[in-house]
Amino acid sequence: MDTCACALELLGMLLYVGAWLCTLATTLLPQWLTMSTALLPVESYELGLWETCVVQDVGGMECRAYDSLLGLSSDLKLARILMCASLAVGLLGILVAIPGLYLINSCKEHGGYRTKRTLTIIGGVLGVVSGLLCLIPVSYMAHIAVMHFFDDTVPDVVPRWEFGDALFCGWAGGFLLIVAGFLLVTSCLCSQVEPQPVLQRRYQVMSTDVSFRKRPEYV
Repeated sequence: MDTCACALELLGMLLYVGAWLCTLATTLLPQWLTMSTALLPVESYELGLWETCVVQDVGGMECRAYDSLLGLSSDLKLARILMCASLAVGLLGILVAIPGLYLINSCKEHGGYRTKRTLTIIGGVLGVVSGLLCLIPVSYMAHIAVMHFFDDTVPDVVPRWEFGDALFCGWAGGFLLIVAGFLLVTSCLCSQVEPQPVLQRRYQVMSTDVSFRKRPEYV
């Protein structure tokens, strides 16, 4: 494998792990949507997938988990399912791609270089799928917030939900997962020729030299 392909592979793997951690933080953070009211300027509300929080300006924060799964809205249920699926697919892609890295000494006896390339490509494709699964619920929740924010039927005095930090973290994580997946696939496409072992190349050179020396004896 050439240096360019190896660099793309390492960069893609580092982005992969970092993006997966970013997606994990997005799933756990309660700041998906935030709301502050003029009636209570010292307090603000935060909505997450697993709990709701009340934040005070003095530094206090009180969170409460949802009482039951059946009582959740369909939006939160869908976001939970897709984010958990994104984490599962991303983790599977990382576990599959690690043995396929060129610097990892594995799969030498099971097809060699072709097996490692296959594992890397599968890991990259899983990374792209994981990124799409992360972007769908994040973008959907943002779309709902925008629709409710600009709803003319709601009076202006009624507080509205706005974007939280978790949405931006989710957009970054999903985008980086897709980029990492494409980098892993590109690293395999850039290295088409299977490298020969050093000992095999030396044996070929030595056998060619010996045959060249023996040729004048038959003349």
